[in-house]
Amino acid sequence: MLRTPDGIAVEAAYEPGPAPGADPVIVLAHGFTGDLERPHVRRAAAVFAQRAAVITFSFRGHGRSGGRSTVGDREVLDLAAVVEWARSLGHARVVTVGFSMGGSVVLRHAASHRGRTEARTDAVVAVSAPARWFYRGTAPMRRLHWVVTRPTGRMVGRLGLRTRIHPYDWDPVPLSPVESVPLIAPTPLLVVHGDRDPYFPVDHPRMLAEAADGGAELWLEPGMGHAEHAASDALLDRIGAWAAAAGAAQ
Repeated sequence: MLRTPDGIAVEAAYEPGPAPGADPVIVLAHGFTGDLERPHVRRAAAVFAQRAAVITFSFRGHGRSGGRSTVGDREVLDLAAVVEWARSLGHARVVTVGFSMGGSVVLRHAASHRGRTEARTDAVVAVSAPARWFYRGTAPMRRLHWVVTRPTGRMVGRLGLRTRIHPYDWDPVPLSPVESVPLIAPTPLLVVHGDRDPYFPVDHPRMLAEAADGGAELWLEPGMGHAEHAASDALLDRIGAWAAAAGAAQ
């Protein structure tokens, strides 16, 4: 259990990978309603562990972590605590890979933790990430907003989805993912998105890549849906290979 700057306990697990002690380490940031023990998170971690050491963790309000989910706002503090822990284990290079909500978090984290701080990241991968907040353009996102904003929805989240959700609006509204991207350079950035994502259509990854002004690589994956569930083992292996190479090159 780690402790965030605002006092939340966050569960995390370390897997040494094929060459113990070697860099980089991949920190896997799951999507909304995930946690480090969910089968889809474990599958992604297992594929990444063939390429590098891997850290999985549960965002606040998920799994055995404390607190309540703020759906991408204060989760940046959770990720910062995990990255600092990764460096305390002896890793000089850290790559963050985030899915969906976790994708928005790794982008905002990279933008806000630059320089030579222990919480910095050396490369970033955002998979199925939104570009902007409050998007309701698809049926799955309208359902998600109901879960997050309505008392009955939050009860469904707690009892049915095992996710405890903060009941208050953001104040202030955090920097959006697309506003964060220009602040990430020169850190390597990979944006991955499926062309059949039912949550966020392809204008989201294109906005993210364009905001990087040539500083990001964009993979639009034919036939892929949303996040960890939709990512094939082959795609996860490609992401792991990119992360290992980008992290080692810094």
